[in-house]
Amino acid sequence: MNRTRRGAALLAAVLLLSGCGFRGAYSFDLPGGADVGDDSYTVQIQFADVLDLVPQSGVRVADVPVGRVEDIELADDWTAVVTVRVDGDVDLPANAVAAIQQSSLLGEKYVELASPGDEAPSGELGDGALITLDRTNRNVEVEELLGALSLVLNGGGLAQLQTINSELGQALEGRESAVRDTLTQLDTFIGGLDQQKTEINRALDSVNALSATLSGGTGTITTALDTIGPGLDVVNQQRDLLVGMLQSLARLGDVGTRVIEQAGANTVADLQALQPVLSQLAAAGPDLANSLDLILTYPFPASSLSALHTRQDLRTGGYAMFTNMTATLDLDLSQLLCQYLVDPVTGALKSLAPEDPAAQSCTAAASATGGQAPDSSSDPATQSLLPSALAGLTGVPVDPTQVLGGVVGLPELGTTLGSTP
Repeated sequence: MNRTRRGAALLAAVLLLSGCGFRGAYSFDLPGGADVGDDSYTVQIQFADVLDLVPQSGVRVADVPVGRVEDIELADDWTAVVTVRVDGDVDLPANAVAAIQQSSLLGEKYVELASPGDEAPSGELGDGALITLDRTNRNVEVEELLGALSLVLNGGGLAQLQTINSELGQALEGRESAVRDTLTQLDTFIGGLDQQKTEINRALDSVNALSATLSGGTGTITTALDTIGPGLDVVNQQRDLLVGMLQSLARLGDVGTRVIEQAGANTVADLQALQPVLSQLAAAGPDLANSLDLILTYPFPASSLSALHTRQDLRTGGYAMFTNMTATLDLDLSQLLCQYLVDPVTGALKSLAPEDPAAQSCTAAASATGGQAPDSSSDPATQSLLPSALAGLTGVPVDPTQVLGGVVGLPELGTTLGSTP
C-alpha cells in the first residue's frame, strides 16, 4: 500500500512538473557561480536565441569569469533578455558586445563580454545598461554542425554538386576558346570600368546635382504641368487641322517627287549642255582675273600710267591718286562734216550720201585747204569755193567752224593736249 501511494505521488509530481514546462536538468539553477563582490552591477542583454543557456551560467571577459547569469525571460518582441551580474571591478565600454560561447565540444554555455572589434570603445558600461540585439551573437551548436555533416555524408549536397559539375563540363566542352575570350573581354570591360571610375563618380555626382536641382524646382515643374493642360486642349481642338496639314504636306511631297522624276532627264540634259560653258569659263579664269585690272584705268591700260601720286583733298581730308598723262588727238572732220547740210527754208539738218555731188564738192573744197574743212569766215578762197560747191543745192552745207561754236578752227584741233590730273 505504501509503495502504491509513493508511486502515485511520484507520478503526480512528474505530471505537475511536465505541465509547468519542466525540461529536465536544464530547469534547475546551477549552484555556485563566480564571486561578483559587493559592488557588482547588472546588465541586460538581448539574444535572438539563447540555446540551452540557464541561470547561474558563467559570464566571462577574455575567458576570465567575471559574473553570472541571474535571469532569462522572453520579451514582447520574441527576443530573449538575459540579465547578468558583473563584478564591479570589471570596466567595459558602453558599446560592448556579447555572445553565447561554449567552453568545449560538450561543455557548458556561458556569456562572453568584449569590446567591439569594428569600432573604437566609447563610454562605460554601468548598472542597468542594455546591450541590444545588433551587438549580440551566438556560436554554432554541435547539433547543427553534426546535422550539416550528416547531410553532406548522406549525399544531400554532394549529388547536387556532382550534377552541377557534370552539366558545367558538358556546357563548356568544345567552347573553351569562346569562354576564354569572354573572360578576357569581361576582364577588359571591368578594367575599363575601373579606369573610368572617376568619370563614373563624376557622372553620378552630376546626376545627384541634377536631382537636387529638379527637387528645388518642384514647384515650377508642378506649375508647368498644371498649366500645360489648356495648351493640350488647344492642340486637341486643332487636331483636325493638324491632320489636314500633314496630309496636304504628304500630297505636296508626292507632287514634288513626281515633278522631280519627270524633270530629271531634262535637268541632266541642261547640266550636260552647261558643262562646256563652265569649262570655257574655267579656262578663261586667268584672263578674266587679269582683265579686272583694266576696269580701274579704263580706257587706258595700267601700263600707260607712268607713276601714281597722291594728293590731299582739302574738302574731305582724304587723299586722291592722280598721274600725268599725255595724249595727242588729230582729227580730220572733212569727211564727217561734209555729209550734212542745212535746209535754208526749214533750218533742218539733212544727211548727204558720199556719192552726192554736194558732198563731193565740199570734200574737194576741204582738200584744197590742206585736208582740213574750209574756214569760210577767214579765208576768201574758201568763201569762193563754197558757193560753187553748193551750186544747185536746196540747202547749205554745215560750216565746221559754226559746228565748233566759232571758238577754235579746224587747224587748232591737232594741238597737243596738256597734262591733266
